[in-house]
Amino acid sequence: MTLVVEGLAKRYGDTPVFSGVDLQLAPGEFVAIVGESGVGKSSLLNCLAALDRWSEGRITHDGTDLGALDEAQRAHWRRAHLGFVFQAFHVLPHLDVAQNVGLPLLLLNRPDDARVKAMIDAVGLQGLGQRLPAELSGGQLQRVAIARALVHRPAIVLADEPTGNLDPATAARVMDLLQAQTREHGSALLLVTHSDAAAARADRVLRLTANGLQAATASH
Repeated sequence: MTLVVEGLAKRYGDTPVFSGVDLQLAPGEFVAIVGESGVGKSSLLNCLAALDRWSEGRITHDGTDLGALDEAQRAHWRRAHLGFVFQAFHVLPHLDVAQNVGLPLLLLNRPDDARVKAMIDAVGLQGLGQRLPAELSGGQLQRVAIARALVHRPAIVLADEPTGNLDPATAARVMDLLQAQTREHGSALLLVTHSDAAAARADRVLRLTANGLQAATASH
């Protein structure tokens, strides 16, 4: 179920954010996008998640044209196929860890306490299911966000600076976790990052510029 992006551009009024973006993201592939601050990396991720409208171009997933979907259909597509790891975590403060992690399954009418517990354990938060977000560290909150993004086994995982708020040791553990969990489920992983260490793990590294995506230094 490949994600295909063709000639994508985004503008705010007359101000271009990015243009000429072409990308194919295959199942099981890990792609990192790097670029200068303000070049539109987060805006690109929001478009790929069908959270934001784009000005030109086309995004298709498994033959479905995301641009042809209305808002309700886009939300349904995200619930079924997408996991999003936000830089600022975006966990819900009034829900405990287990409730936050289980939310995607609840939205799909597929509640599964056993899977939620297994995912919490997999990200190293054993015994913390009843904790509220205010009781957790930044690294723990990021692991909650990763568990929530992966619990419904999405085809695509988008991660926006998932290590940006973390110290180097915690960042490395978070990247280990993100890679291991996406690899286990065969998810495609697209990471936006300023971190050379995070980008070096990817199968492909692409640089976003005003003229689109170009290959950067390959990691291996």
